[in-house]
Amino acid sequence: MRHPHGEKDAADTPHSDVWHGRATNRVQWLLALGGAGCMALGIELAVDSAWTSGVVPLLMSVVGCIAGGLLVLFGTLAFVHVAVKVDKECLEVRCGHMGLPRRRIPLSHITGADFLPRVTPRHWGGWGYRWRPEKGTAVVVRRGEGLVLRLGDGHSFTVTVDDAEAAVRVIRARLASTTSTTRGTAL
Repeated sequence: MRHPHGEKDAADTPHSDVWHGRATNRVQWLLALGGAGCMALGIELAVDSAWTSGVVPLLMSVVGCIAGGLLVLFGTLAFVHVAVKVDKECLEVRCGHMGLPRRRIPLSHITGADFLPRVTPRHWGGWGYRWRPEKGTAVVVRRGEGLVLRLGDGHSFTVTVDDAEAAVRVIRARLASTTSTTRGTAL
């Protein structure tokens, strides 16, 4: 399968060592603007205050606006996009521009991989890094296709990523080659 930009999937390239995938959510930028607006309001209050109620209410308003704005700003920017990398040893998920939060799962801990055609934030309680006892852990940055990993400890890990079917093929092929290698050494 070809990508729109002419790149090939690792499944199409027999000697490729690494599969890369991404997913992006542009709506998060709007939420980040809301956070930046809260910060700007806090700065405006601090610089040009005409409050007659006293210093304590002003200080609480300034700190509240700036702290709330920073939380919203950085909380949303962390999940503007996700990058997934599958190499010979592990699957790595990096969120946002700084790559945090990050999760690295060794292939030896993965028992299976499945394609999920529709993952929505509603299924997981919103965007971001999510945990639900009955479903496992997920990184959800947008609605759409996703990759579900079954882990050796009985948990699951879901991530929304473009071309998740290719990721599933690559992981299954790596798991099959690892299984045949360990079977061959056990004989």
